[in-house]
Amino acid sequence: MARRVFFSFHFNNDHSRTQLVRNMNSLEGNSPVTPNRWEEIKNTGEAAIKKWINDNMAGKSCVVVLVGSETASRQWVRYEIRKAWEEGKGVLGIHIHGLKDLNGNTSTKGTSPFTDLKVSEDGRLVTLGSAPTLKNPAGSTSKDIYASIQNNIESWIEEAIQNRAKYK
Repeated sequence: MARRVFFSFHFNNDHSRTQLVRNMNSLEGNSPVTPNRWEEIKNTGEAAIKKWINDNMAGKSCVVVLVGSETASRQWVRYEIRKAWEEGKGVLGIHIHGLKDLNGNTSTKGTSPFTDLKVSEDGRLVTLGSAPTLKNPAGSTSKDIYASIQNNIESWIEEAIQNRAKYK
């Protein structure tokens, strides 16, 4: 049975790249949100964004962070990672810079969104650093990278869930 996952990513930069991953048949993730719907949610304020994230993350066993060139600095990605970690969910990062967007372009490799992110553990703030699982798919072409993600994502998710259990 496929794991239920929540996808986290920088919407404006990486939406088309992330759809390639989200549409892989091996995963059961949150329903894709259209650009128009995301704008509606954003325009209703921070409380509405948090509610949407919280509602869509509920019942998921892992958060898959699709890491593009600017993902590490995005406020809501950071919120999603923090929330997932603090709730004991698996956290998996996958670099997607090598996947082509709708215009056929790849991107520059983004930094880890985990390196300097602080989370609450036992009433104190700690830095995640390299604790979450972060993968750089193999391959030199978009097609190869896609195949690497497709062939490995299920085992990477299981690894991330097992890895998170070590920190409880």
